[in-house]
This record gives sequence, C-alpha cells and structure tokens, in this order.
Amino acid sequence: MCPLRIIPKIFLFDEQELTPELRAQRTLNVSRVPEMARYVAENPHDYVFSALTASIDADVGFEPLGKGQEASKVGVLSVPMDARFIINDGQHRRAAIEAALERAPELGDETIAVVFFLDKGLERCQQMFADLNRHAVRPSKSLGVLYDHRDEGAGLVRLLVLRSAFFRDLVEMERSTLSPRSRKLFTLSALYRATQELLDGIEFDGSDAAAKQAAEYWEAVSEHFPQWQQVRAGKMSAGEVRKDFIHSHGIVLQALGTVGNELLRRYPETWGDRLKPLTSVDWARSNQRLWEGRAMIGGRVSKSSHNVTLTINAIKTALGLDLMPEEQKVEDAYNGGHNDG
Repeated sequence: MCPLRIIPKIFLFDEQELTPELRAQRTLNVSRVPEMARYVAENPHDYVFSALTASIDADVGFEPLGKGQEASKVGVLSVPMDARFIINDGQHRRAAIEAALERAPELGDETIAVVFFLDKGLERCQQMFADLNRHAVRPSKSLGVLYDHRDEGAGLVRLLVLRSAFFRDLVEMERSTLSPRSRKLFTLSALYRATQELLDGIEFDGSDAAAKQAAEYWEAVSEHFPQWQQVRAGKMSAGEVRKDFIHSHGIVLQALGTVGNELLRRYPETWGDRLKPLTSVDWARSNQRLWEGRAMIGGRVSKSSHNVTLTINAIKTALGLDLMPEEQKVEDAYNGGHNDG
C-alpha cells in the first residue's frame, strides 16, 4: 500500500514523444483526468481505485520473515533510493491522483495498492501492458446506470422503471444493445439519457416527484405508439417493432425527452394534450422520405447529435412547436441539401 502523496513523485509515466513501438504504454488522454480527479476529491471516504501496476528498474532485495512455507512469502522488500518506478497500468489513475491532491491535499494520507514487477526491458513491459488489457471489458452503459448510486439521474430512472407498470417489463437493465430476439423494447441507458433531457433544468421537490413526473410523461407518450402497447400485451414482438419502426430507438427517445422538456416548461397544465399528433406520424423505417438523412443514414439509425436535432425538429413540427434558432439552422441546412439532391 502506497500513500497517495508520494504517487506523483516516485511513479513515473513514459510521456516522451516516442513512436508507439518504442513506448511501453499508451499516451495519456488528458481529457479523462479531470473527471477522475473530481470523483476522488468529491468522494474522499468511499472512492474506489484498482491497484496500480509498476515496474522497478533496479536491483531489489527481499528478506522473508521466516523459513516456513507461509512465512517465506511475507517479508521486507528493499528498493534502492535511485530506483525508477514506471507505471505499466494505471497512468490515468496516477494523473488523477496528482490532480485530486491539488484540490484536496488531505487525501495525501490515503493509500492505494501497487503491484510491482521487475523491469526486464521494453519488450517485457509492452507484453505486460498487452496482457493486463487483453481481457479488459468496459461495462455496458446500462449496467453502469443500474449500479451507479452516486448519480441522482441514475437513481431516478431506476425508480421510474421500478414504479412504471408500462416500463417495468420492457426495459433491458444490463445491456446497452438489444438483440433481434430480445423481448425488451428499450435499454436502461437510452431511457436514462432521454429522461435526463426531459427533466433538465426543471426543479422538483425531491427525486420521488421527479420520477413521478417522468413516469407520467413517458406513459402519456406510450399511449400514442400502439406498437409499444402491443409489445406489452404480447401481441407483437419487440424485435419486430425495432426492425420496422424507429420510435423505440434511443435517438427518438432522446428527441422525445428534449421536446417533452419544452412542453413541461411552456404548457405545465396541458402538455399531455399536445402529444396527440404523435399518433399521426409515420414512424416506419420504410418512410425514408421523412427519416432518411434525419434519423437514419443509409437505412441505419444514427445517434449523432446532428441527427438527434433533425429528429427533434420533425417531432416539434408534428406537434406544432416552433424551432429554436439553432434548430432552424440545422433544418435549413438539411432542407438545402435535400433540395440540391
């Protein structure tokens, strides 16, 4: 275990401007560091960081506590003062620790586990990096939302799914992609993102009130999508709906969340009535005149911010809502390109 205060001082990272084949690590992605540092500084009593892995470039000595089978495995590791410790795995954690200490110096007494290997040259270090990351799999976004108890939005959408009779059996809680045979219609990550858009900037008296409002909105929206209701009733498969329609895909959910935010703000008493035109929209993927280039590119649903805006515009137009200036610019550019074609 190593005190955090000495991590930046003795653990080096190979940051030289070398070609990849001459480095033993990937380059540092500085954009990741502030968020990691903020996580440590804001959760000083219950943050979790996995162990650092470092190579020692020096002749070290190990003196076991005893000669028995178990005693010989525990002892004192002697490392020369001029030894170099090179991070093999954990360079972003190291950088985040350094940044967190600048914000909260009292974290210096905290400790982190370090696994040491003897430095046996560049080839060995490169192989270590490859082996350490060979089977690393980032958890799905949905699983991250399901298990995140720090994010209020994640807790809110879990509460929404738990309390909603409509969503309870239609939301995939672990995976962020749905197979053709999945019985689920939405992913938790897509509903999370859409609900964030829906409630953005609106004040509520606690998470229960926010979850209640979100549930009311999404269930009101569901009434205008008969295919959703048919899936819930077991009269239509979720795979059929996702294959033939775009309204259960993340891009449309996000767009509906953004439009809903405007409705809740502008029409707090009558927003439900203003959703009725959703029923008359042709949501079929085969309706290429409306959705190709807007929500789909080459017949495939696109999640880019540009396409999200164009999908928002289509929904707003159907509901009789005016476009914001930036939305209108995107719409004009889209229409100009279509007219040129």
